[in-house]
Amino acid sequence: MQSKFYLISALVILFFFLETAISFSVKKEEIIFKPDNQISFAMKLNNSDSDNPQTQAIDVLIKSFLEKNDIMGASVAITDHEKLVYAKGFGIANDETGEKVQPGHLFRIASVSKLITAVAIMHLYEQGIISLSDTVFGVNGILNDPKFLEFKDPRIRQITVANLLNHTAGWSKRIGDPIFNSVFIAKMMKAENPSDLDMVIECTLKEKLSASPGRRYSYSNFGYAVLGRIVEKVTGMKYEDYVAINVLRPIGIYDMHIGHNMYYEKFPNEVKYFEPAGSAFCESVDGSDLMVPKSYGGNDFNLLGAAGGWVASAPELAKLLTYIDGFENQPDFLKKETVIMMTNHEIAGAGLFGWRGADKHGTWWRTGTLSGTTALVMRQENGINWVILLNTSAYKRNRLHSRLSRTMFTSVYTTKNWPDINLFETKNVTLKSPLGKIPVFNPEL
Repeated sequence: MQSKFYLISALVILFFFLETAISFSVKKEEIIFKPDNQISFAMKLNNSDSDNPQTQAIDVLIKSFLEKNDIMGASVAITDHEKLVYAKGFGIANDETGEKVQPGHLFRIASVSKLITAVAIMHLYEQGIISLSDTVFGVNGILNDPKFLEFKDPRIRQITVANLLNHTAGWSKRIGDPIFNSVFIAKMMKAENPSDLDMVIECTLKEKLSASPGRRYSYSNFGYAVLGRIVEKVTGMKYEDYVAINVLRPIGIYDMHIGHNMYYEKFPNEVKYFEPAGSAFCESVDGSDLMVPKSYGGNDFNLLGAAGGWVASAPELAKLLTYIDGFENQPDFLKKETVIMMTNHEIAGAGLFGWRGADKHGTWWRTGTLSGTTALVMRQENGINWVILLNTSAYKRNRLHSRLSRTMFTSVYTTKNWPDINLFETKNVTLKSPLGKIPVFNPEL
C-alpha cells in the first residue's frame, strides 16, 4: 500500500513539472499529454513487423554488413514518401543481458545531433526570436554575459548565428576541439567541474581565432555547443527541454534524450556500446584521473549536448526526417523556404545548416561518429529516407561510413516495391513490448 502511494505521488509530481515546463515554452503552445502519446511508437514495434517478402534482401545485406565489419548491433528505419515501411534491429544490443536489437532500442547518434540543434535554431528563427545575422558575443551579442565579454581577438564580436550553423565562426582544429578538452581546460582554469560549458566557452574566447568569421569552413563541435547555449539564453529553458517540448513532442517523438557518460547511467532501452579490439583507455572526463574506455567516460555528454549528445531510436529519428525533408506528403515542421535554406550551399554556405552534405540532385545526408557508435541518415531525391545506427565504432570511421552508405543504397535500390504499411501508425497500445513493460502515464491516478 505504501509503495503504491509513493508511485502515485511520483507520477503526480512528474505531471506537475511537465505542465510547468510547457508553460514556459516560447510559443506558449498548449500541448495535451494523452496517455497513448506518452509511449514511443518505436517501443511498440517488433522486428517481425518488418518481416515482408519485399524487404528480405535488406535483411540479408545488413546481416552480411555486420558480419564483415565486426559490428555487434544495428537498427535500420526506412520511409517511403513519409510512411515508415521498414524498421528492424540486427545483432546484439547488450552482450551482458543477451538482448537482441529491436526497433525501440536507443543509440547514441553523435553528430546527427547537430541536425536536431539546427532545426531548433531555425524554429526560433521562424518565430522571429533570433536572426541568423545576430552576433553571438560582445555587449550587443546574444551571449553578452559579463564572463563572456573578456576576449583578446576583436573579430569574436563578428561571429553570427549563421557562422555557428555552417562552421565558419573562425575556430579551427589546430589546438583541438574544446568540447573534447574539458579536463585540460578545467585544470588550466583551476575549476572543479570539467563539464561546465560556460567555463569552456569563457576559456575558448581567450584564444585568437584562426580566421575571420565567415571566411573559412572548419568543422566545429564547439560552435554547435554554443548554439545550444544560445537556445537556453533566448528561451530561458534548458536546451534539452526546449527541443523536447517545442520540436519533438509536437510531431509525436517522445523517446529522444541527451545521453549519459557511464554504462550504469544508460537508459533502460539503450544499447551497450562497443569499440574495436585493442582500443586504448583514456582519462575520465569527470576529472577523477581514472583511465576508462572512451565510450564510457571518455566523452562528456553534458558538453556534447547540442553538438553530439542525443540518443534516439532509428524509427523516431526517421520520423523527424519526414518533418524536415521538403517532401509534400505531409506538412513539414519548418517552412519550405527554411528547409531549402538549410540545404542550399549558396545560402547556407559550404557547411550547410545542420546537414553534413547535400548534392545538386536533392540527396542530403548527416553522419555521426563517437567511440562505440556510428550513425548515418539520408534523404534521397526519390522520396526515400533512411536511418542506420550502429552500437560499434571502427578505427577508420570514414571507411566504415563509406561501406555503410554503399550497403544502404544497395538495399534501397534492390527493393522494387515497398510493403503497403505505415509503421508510424501503430494502433495497438499494450503493456507488453519487445523490450519489456512500457510505462504508461495515467492522469486519473
